[in-house]
Amino acid sequence: MALSVLAIGLYLFQGFFDIIRSQILIRLGARLDTELAPLAHKVVIEMPRYGYSTSEAMERGRDVDTLRGFLSGQGPIALFDLPWMPIYLIFVWLLHPMLGMLTIGGAAVLAVLTILAELLTRRHSQPMLKATVARNSVADSNARNSEILHAMGITGRAVKRFEAANGRHLECQTATSDIGGTLSGLSKVMRMVLQSAILGLGAYLAIRGDMSAGSIIASSIVTARALAPVDQVIAQWKGVVAARRSRIRLDETLAVINDTSDHVELPAPHKSLSIENITTVAPSTGAVLLSEVSLQLKAGQALGLIGPSGGGKTTLARSILGIWPVLRGSVRIDGADLSQWTESFFHSHVGYLPQDVALMDGTIADNISVLQRRPTREIVRAAQNAGIHEMIVHLRDGYQTELGPHGTALSAGQRQRIALARALYGDPFLIVLDEPNSNLDAEGEEALTRVITKVRERGGIVVIVAHRPSALQAVDMVGLVQNGRLVAFGPKDEIVQPTKVLPIVVDRKPATAGLKSMSAE
Repeated sequence: MALSVLAIGLYLFQGFFDIIRSQILIRLGARLDTELAPLAHKVVIEMPRYGYSTSEAMERGRDVDTLRGFLSGQGPIALFDLPWMPIYLIFVWLLHPMLGMLTIGGAAVLAVLTILAELLTRRHSQPMLKATVARNSVADSNARNSEILHAMGITGRAVKRFEAANGRHLECQTATSDIGGTLSGLSKVMRMVLQSAILGLGAYLAIRGDMSAGSIIASSIVTARALAPVDQVIAQWKGVVAARRSRIRLDETLAVINDTSDHVELPAPHKSLSIENITTVAPSTGAVLLSEVSLQLKAGQALGLIGPSGGGKTTLARSILGIWPVLRGSVRIDGADLSQWTESFFHSHVGYLPQDVALMDGTIADNISVLQRRPTREIVRAAQNAGIHEMIVHLRDGYQTELGPHGTALSAGQRQRIALARALYGDPFLIVLDEPNSNLDAEGEEALTRVITKVRERGGIVVIVAHRPSALQAVDMVGLVQNGRLVAFGPKDEIVQPTKVLPIVVDRKPATAGLKSMSAE
């Protein structure tokens, strides 16, 4: 009875500490997630600017989830139990040296299996990661282009493309799982064989009188306890490898974050925008898209960028805002390089309307204010400046209208005008508009002209990428961008010459005469 009470008490004691240890690890994982997830997500947002795909960027964000899941699971517990193995082995050795040698031999075999698991899984880890990113990229592309796939009847082809990518992912996953499962099965068999061998050897030694019968049970229990951590480590090795890979990638991810906390807060800009011999390359390919571009704008000026498609206008707009970092040269606002301005500068003094309008999942007010909790009057004023206040109040919920994913509840023109109001929110000093009238009607273009005029009157600077001449009505400066170079820059009247109208000569000859002359030529 006393032994039973003692055994039950010890088991309860062990279970209580296992629960405490598990809860500590869960909270440790949650704390790590709280500290690292926002930083990792910031890098996820920045990575597409440097040519990474959205899926690859999201994988970096999932690294935090992988680490948290590992810390909250059985992997760390198995690793923390490993240092106790020598104590158990010494105890078995004290019972009898032959039992100790047998146990150490079994532990050595299990250690070899662990090393083998490491070597084999490491070989498959990189292909596994690439296959995962490729599969997620296809899935993301199909989801974003669902309307096109349905309208053109190619949903089946898209599914087959995903099926092929998913097949490659499953091949890598199956290979990795096979290795882990096989080695885990071998380790369990080895551990059971070793426990049986310990019982058999203990019985033999007890028959010979070299140890007591109670030592047989003690050696079996302690041996099982000594080898259990190795068995658990092998079973959890896939998670160990994934956690280690995630930790390495997180170190790389967090290393690229620029710490601007010690930057001196510069006064609000109000003078100029200078571009000095900048060269910009495509983040994904490294191809030079913009070469040796220089210009200067003063407060109250508006620049219209014109030129053929693919000439570099959008690249120049992205370079001005630092979306695509310049390879050489500098972009300066009030004489200070962009790197000297803190993040607060951009969300207080810069407005941007991209070529591909993207609205956030939220209300119209959330989108105009960029999720800032500021007075409603600033939101209304930005909407009025963009000429969409009346349109918004006629909606059922007004400024609280939920737009849904990507703003699909509105038309393309409405989305563009809301994005224009977002660019005007807070009366920024620098406003960059990339083809802001591509989806606008006549009323919207008039509102755009008024917007540019008002910004100039209050001393702001506007840079507008335009394909339609109507967008240039309120600008005073024009830049012609061709083949990645600024081939002309100056006042609008000098760069944009009125089109000469040639007189039309009407040939009064009969049609047959015209045909004869054409035939002769």
